[in-house]
Amino acid sequence: MGLYIFLGILLLTALYAIVIYNNLVSLKHNISKAWSNIDVLLKQRYEEIPKLVEVCKQYMSYEQETLEKVMLARSHVAAAQQSGDIHALGEAEGMLRMGLGNLFAVAEAYPELKANESFQHLQARISGLENGIADRREFYNESVNNNNVRIEQIPDVFVAKAFHFNDFELLEFSDQEKADPNLSQLFSQ
Repeated sequence: MGLYIFLGILLLTALYAIVIYNNLVSLKHNISKAWSNIDVLLKQRYEEIPKLVEVCKQYMSYEQETLEKVMLARSHVAAAQQSGDIHALGEAEGMLRMGLGNLFAVAEAYPELKANESFQHLQARISGLENGIADRREFYNESVNNNNVRIEQIPDVFVAKAFHFNDFELLEFSDQEKADPNLSQLFSQ
């Protein structure tokens, strides 16, 4: 009788460990899915920015520095994205968002540009992509947080260590991106 009880407890423990393992695998794949969703939107925005810069070049002959900063930030985002460096991507994203914000603010001084249908379309498209990226970053960070908490909790920590589940890095914003914008500077350009 004692052997059956022992085998029953052993079987229940094994089943519980399997359930924990499957839940951890699910969390890990949610992070991959969330990253893939961000990746798709980053690539779409990457393709739209040169179009926007080209339209702006036609009107903004005196604003080369602003346009160059946007293109440089775009290349930093692409490099960080390719390397999978979450910290560098967060920094580059902040730089790009600031550059785009400056570009849109400077565009206010060019009525012909603001009235250009291509500019309006690209501005709306990029703004929509920015909102989508922000939503996906939130989902990514939530998935990472869920994973990181679970692999530290008992009894999950034992299964996580046995099968080498790792924590993931949050996609954090740069200090520039979190700071309040200097509105007087934006409107004086």
